Amino acid sequence: MFMTMKRTMVYADAEDMATIKAAAAREGISEAEIIREALHLAALRYRRREKPLGLRRFDSGDPALADRADTIVRESMGAED
Repeated sequence: MFMTMKRTMVYADAEDMATIKAAAAREGISEAEIIREALHLAALRYRRREKPLGLRRFDSGDPALADRADTIVRESMGAED
C-alpha cells in the first residue's frame, strides 16, 4: 500500500528517542519507520467515526452468562477452579 507522506517536525523526549534508536537497530528498520507506525496508531486511537461500527449484539438468553464467563472459559480450557 502506498501512502502519501507529509513531512513534519516534532519534539520528543531524549529517553524515548534512545528507546526508538535501540529498537530500530535491534529490528533492522529505520527510526522513522517506528515513528511513522506510532503516529499511525495514535491517529487510529483518536479517530472519530461518522457512524458506529454496527457491531451486532448477541443475546444468549441467559441473564447470568456474563457472571459465569470466567468459569466457562476455564472449564473449556481444562483448567480447575
